[in-house]
Amino acid sequence: MGKMKTAVVSDNNEKNKEKSTQAHKGEAEKVHLSGLKGGQRVKMVDATPLEETAVNEETTTRKADKKIAEKVRSKKYVESKGKIEVGKSYATDSAIKLVKESSYSKFDGTIELHLVMKKLGASTQITLPYAAGKTKKVEVANDETIEKLKTGKIDFDILVATPDMMPKLVPFAKLLGPRGMMPNPKNGTLIPDAAKAKSFSAATLTLKTEKEAPLIHTVLGKVSQKDEEIIANLEAILKAFGGSKQIVRGFIKSTMSPSVRLQIV
Repeated sequence: MGKMKTAVVSDNNEKNKEKSTQAHKGEAEKVHLSGLKGGQRVKMVDATPLEETAVNEETTTRKADKKIAEKVRSKKYVESKGKIEVGKSYATDSAIKLVKESSYSKFDGTIELHLVMKKLGASTQITLPYAAGKTKKVEVANDETIEKLKTGKIDFDILVATPDMMPKLVPFAKLLGPRGMMPNPKNGTLIPDAAKAKSFSAATLTLKTEKEAPLIHTVLGKVSQKDEEIIANLEAILKAFGGSKQIVRGFIKSTMSPSVRLQIV
């Protein structure tokens, strides 16, 4: 009979077995995801650090937003704001006086009107009783106008044209259109003949809501203008829109003054 050999199991073998067992457990804990090719492994990542990062970023954003919201107003603004009663709506004459009193600019500020309408698409065309702001230069389109437009020169504020001139102006639609200067019948700048141009008023406005919000912004005049002139302009616009039938809220302010809420009737 052959000689019997005795195998001695060392501690090393036990350790190897333990490692092998742990390896098998690791294999068993692998996650299978559809779409992975053979031999590819999924590395498990602890999501906690990512969550903490997101929370920290959100906290930082909130702090930044709060900082913006807490805008520091000047002493003059705070003093002007104190003259206006919070939540109160003022009649047109009182509102105009209050805006003038609360205006603190050293220059001749512009008085603005801001309206919140009931719906998008509200519009009106109106000729103000008194010119608002600086006098606008009106030009009747002619051959000289075409030559200026070819060089990109625009030295007028309003362009009116007769039907026979419109084909000549079409090539400059991209130049005039964005500036709101392209003549069209809706704003009264397309006139039947050149003689009618004299009757065109630069105080004629076409007011309409913004494209994506029921808001209207326009100018009523300058702080230096007489109260009765600005009041007349304001009341003319409110009347043209039908007052509270179309207007939800209205505010007026100067270039540098707090806003005053209007009574809309």
